[in-house]
Amino acid sequence: MSKKEKRKIVQMILNQNLEKQDKEDIIDLLADSSVAIDIDKEEERNLTFGEKMADKISEIAGSWSFIFISIIFLIMWMLINTIILKENKIDPYPYILLNLILSCISALQAPIIMMSQNRASKKDSLRNQNDYKIDLKSELLLEDLHHKIEVLLNNQNRLLNILEKVITENENS
Repeated sequence: MSKKEKRKIVQMILNQNLEKQDKEDIIDLLADSSVAIDIDKEEERNLTFGEKMADKISEIAGSWSFIFISIIFLIMWMLINTIILKENKIDPYPYILLNLILSCISALQAPIIMMSQNRASKKDSLRNQNDYKIDLKSELLLEDLHHKIEVLLNNQNRLLNILEKVITENENS
């Protein structure tokens, strides 16, 4: 199927300007092809080294382990510079070197986390598009099944009517 034909089909679906034959063709096309994809696996295949690192750093920086290690580091820094190293303090109170280190970590950590969040947002968008395709396919298939059941019920009612006529004619004769 050409790209123009696919585009025309999508426009018809979106505008709901479907003729019966077009609808059946779309249902056949969708029923024969798989529209569901695993977004996580697809995205994982295309990750660059930087994106993998950003995800890993975000995973570590957003954990309770990181928070507890940071608190322990801060407490140890303060203890070492106020109590243990009384005479030769590396960073005396108000801990200017510690503030510089924390500022540098924050300055690097924030954009890395944002990169990871932007990528996650793109993945969510792809997942939403995939869900839409699956929903559309399901809706079209359900409509087709509903139509087929209506046809079956109508045929069954016609057969029942014919059968009743035959039975009443046999009883009357």
